[in-house]
Amino acid sequence: MFRFIYFFIFSSLISCTLIGPDYKRPETNLPNTYRQEMDKENVIGEFNNWWKLYQDPGLDDLMDKALNKNLDIRAAIARLEDADAYLQQVGAALIPSVDLTSQGNRTKATENGVVPSNFVKPFRKNFNIQLSTSFELDFWGRLRRAKESARAEYIATQYSKDTVVLSLQSTLTSNYLLLRSIDSQIQALKDNVEYRKENLELTKKRLSSGLVSALDLHQAEASLNNLSAQLSDLIRQREIVTNQIILLSGDMNLIIPESKLDHLVTPPIPPANMPSSLLELRPDIKEAEQIMIAANANIGVAKAALFPNIILTANFGRESAELKNIDKTGSNIWGVGLGLTLPIFDSGRAQAKVSQATAKQKEALSYYESSIQNAFKEVNNAIVSLKEYTEQENDLKLTQDAAKKAMDIASNRYKAGYSSYLEYLDAQRVYNDASIAYIQKRQLRLMASVELFKSLGGGWQSQIQ
Repeated sequence: MFRFIYFFIFSSLISCTLIGPDYKRPETNLPNTYRQEMDKENVIGEFNNWWKLYQDPGLDDLMDKALNKNLDIRAAIARLEDADAYLQQVGAALIPSVDLTSQGNRTKATENGVVPSNFVKPFRKNFNIQLSTSFELDFWGRLRRAKESARAEYIATQYSKDTVVLSLQSTLTSNYLLLRSIDSQIQALKDNVEYRKENLELTKKRLSSGLVSALDLHQAEASLNNLSAQLSDLIRQREIVTNQIILLSGDMNLIIPESKLDHLVTPPIPPANMPSSLLELRPDIKEAEQIMIAANANIGVAKAALFPNIILTANFGRESAELKNIDKTGSNIWGVGLGLTLPIFDSGRAQAKVSQATAKQKEALSYYESSIQNAFKEVNNAIVSLKEYTEQENDLKLTQDAAKKAMDIASNRYKAGYSSYLEYLDAQRVYNDASIAYIQKRQLRLMASVELFKSLGGGWQSQIQ
C-alpha cells in the first residue's frame, strides 16, 4: 500500500507547477570599468589573504587571533547555524512524515445498557499499533518556493558572515597601521626632544657666557615643553588604539611591542581597466542578491495560498483484544484519506499577503541596486585616494629630506654664532612638522589600500576569466 502511496506522490509532483515569478538577475547599468585607473607599474594580479602583502609578522599574528577569537565572527557563525537548521526544517516538509502510534483501551459496560450486563463481559479491551503518514501534495509549488526562499536566506547568511570577516580584517589592519603610525610619530618626537634638550643645554652655556639673552633660554624651554606635551598625547592615543586592537583580536592579555611604519611594504596596485562586474563578487553584494532571491520566492509562497491545499494521509497497523496476541490473532487495519482545503472568503487576507510579498521583493531589488552603486563609488573613491596619497607621500618625503638638511645647516650656523636661536628653532619646527606630515600621509596611503581591498571584496583574485 505504501508503495502505491509514494508512487502516487511522485507522479503528482511531476505534474505540479510552480506559481510565482522565477528569479532573474536584474541589470545593474554600471560602467564597464571604473572612472579612475591606476598606474600600470607595481601591479599585482592574484593573491589570497591580502593583509599578508604588507609583510608584517605582527599583523599576521593579530589576524590569526582575531579570526579565531573575535566575538562578532562567533555570532555570525551562530546565525549561520540557525539558518542551516531552518533550511533543513523547511526542506523536510517536502518528504512524507511517518509516525508510530499505539493505543490501549479498557472500558466497562453499564448495567443499564441495551444488552444486560449478565450477557457481556463487564470489561472490554482494545489494543492497536499502527504506522501513519501524511504528505502535502505540492501542486502549486508552495513548499518548493518556501525551500527556495529558505535556501537563499541560508546562503545570504553565509555571505553575511563573510562580510563580517572582511570588515574585521580591514578594521584590524587599519587600526594596526594607525598604531604603527603613532609609533613612528612617537619616535620622531623623541628624536626631536633630544635635539631640543641639546639645544637647551647649549643655550644655558651660551647664556652664562653672555652670548645669548634670557629670551633664547625661555624659547628653548618652551619648545621642549611643547614637544613633551605632544609626546604625552601620542602615548595616550597609542593606548586607546591598542585597546581597540585588543578588542578586535579577542585576546585581552595582548601586548603589542612598538614598531615603525617604514618596514611595511608599498601597497599593491590593482590592474588597469578592472571590470566593474567584479563588484558582484563582494560578499555584501552577494548577500543582497540572495535576499532578493528569497523575497522573489516568497511571492510564490503567498500566491500558492490562493489555491487549494491537498493533504494525503495513510495508515496501516494491527488491532486485537489482547496485547500479547496482537501480532498473531489481531486484525489488520488500514486507511487512506485525502484532505482538501479551498479558500473561499478570507476578507482579502491572502491577496494582501501577495501584495506584501511583492512589495518586499521591490524593496530587496532597490537594496541590491543601491548596494551595487555604493560599492562602485567606494572602489572609485579608494582608487582616487590611493593614487593621490601616493603622490603626496612622495612629495612629503622630499620635503622631509630638505627640512632635515636645512635643520642641520641651521644647527651648525647657530653653534658657530652666525645665526640666531630663533632661526635654528624655526628650522627644527619645520623638520618636526615635515616628519610628522610624512608619517601621517604614509599612514593614509596604506589605509587607502586597505579600503581598496575591502571595497573589492578582499582583492581582485576572483577576476572574471
